[in-house]
Amino acid sequence: MAEDSPYTIDRTSNSRRQAVEDWLWGLDLVSPEVRERIVTAWVSAWSSSPYRELTEMPFQAGPPFYPLMRHVNEVTRAGVDLARRAAADWGMAVDWDAMASILILHDVDKPLLYRPDAGEDGQGHSRLFHELPHGVVGAMLLRDLGFPHLVVSTVATHATNAPFHGRTMEAQILHYADLFAADHALRAMGKTPFYLRHP
Repeated sequence: MAEDSPYTIDRTSNSRRQAVEDWLWGLDLVSPEVRERIVTAWVSAWSSSPYRELTEMPFQAGPPFYPLMRHVNEVTRAGVDLARRAAADWGMAVDWDAMASILILHDVDKPLLYRPDAGEDGQGHSRLFHELPHGVVGAMLLRDLGFPHLVVSTVATHATNAPFHGRTMEAQILHYADLFAADHALRAMGKTPFYLRHP
């Protein structure tokens, strides 16, 4: 990994690539070229992270553990359902290369933001977590891989604490799919889900 970059693009064909392809739900919705880029993005994040196995990557830092793998597929399935509903009810034209990429890749930077031990902050956050907001590093990686602006900007601004959010239907679909799945993960972890939090 270059000293000035938090990740290295990994295009090698290896067991990691196969593991990512076996894990991700929704790859059949995109073109072969986009599928290749999605898999490369996840392999690059994984190989640049401190995690040896996909199953070790957390949805959030610190205990209790909820697998990122599970969250990503839950968001993708919920988002596909919402996109299909938006198409049927409101006539939204769905570009599946963009929509599925956004859903599958929204948390691609989490393996770089967390660490398997408690870390300096006691919560399992990496140094990078304290340098750039969640979504931004993922967007940088996706830009380097040639994803379109819609995908890059939606991933960059999707976090609940982002200063602003995209105004596209794709951003709206990701928002609700992500919160729906995140609230399930938080409940499973014994934490307060977003819909029950008050300012």
